[in-house]
Amino acid sequence: METIALFPLSHGLYPDGRLDLQIFEVRYLDLVRRCHREQKPFGIAWIDQGQEVTVPGQQPTLYRYGTLAHIDSLETVQAALLRIRCHGGVRFALHHTRPGPLGVWQGDVEYLAPDAAVDIPNDMEYLAQRLGKGIARAQQDGRLPELPLLPPFRLDECGWVANRWAELLPLPAAYKQALLQESDPLARLRAIDRSMDREDQA
Repeated sequence: METIALFPLSHGLYPDGRLDLQIFEVRYLDLVRRCHREQKPFGIAWIDQGQEVTVPGQQPTLYRYGTLAHIDSLETVQAALLRIRCHGGVRFALHHTRPGPLGVWQGDVEYLAPDAAVDIPNDMEYLAQRLGKGIARAQQDGRLPELPLLPPFRLDECGWVANRWAELLPLPAAYKQALLQESDPLARLRAIDRSMDREDQA
């Protein structure tokens, strides 16, 4: 168990994913600068109920699972506006939350084991192929930096492919949270398979 700073968001982050954020609230400006300076991650916690920005008299309700965010780059746009790019680290289970300094939420977390490298079965190979084609087209068009993807592209692994689809698909937050919680990468990919439009698999 470890206590970490939390950044609640309405959309989450998966291991090995990419997340771009614009930071303007005072509490998060301080958090992000400190994490960048000390090369420490912070936790991305998914909001179940509530708002991302501070609303007087309201406290967000958070889902139980989240992901560590490691800052790769930080750009000062204005004195009170930062732009950061992060990548997803390990998942965590959130056991207890409380307000911390400057209103930054703190959470007691238990880290979850990284996915094992499980090969994709033949009946779900189409998920890797479609993702690979999308990556190739984005590379050809110079749009790869716009996608929430980071190399290496592990298109032969259930967990990596499932996580990328979970980020890309317009799924309900509760369903995405269930995918993040799933410890079996093959079961997570099968859940993605069930959510896909079968008519669009070709």
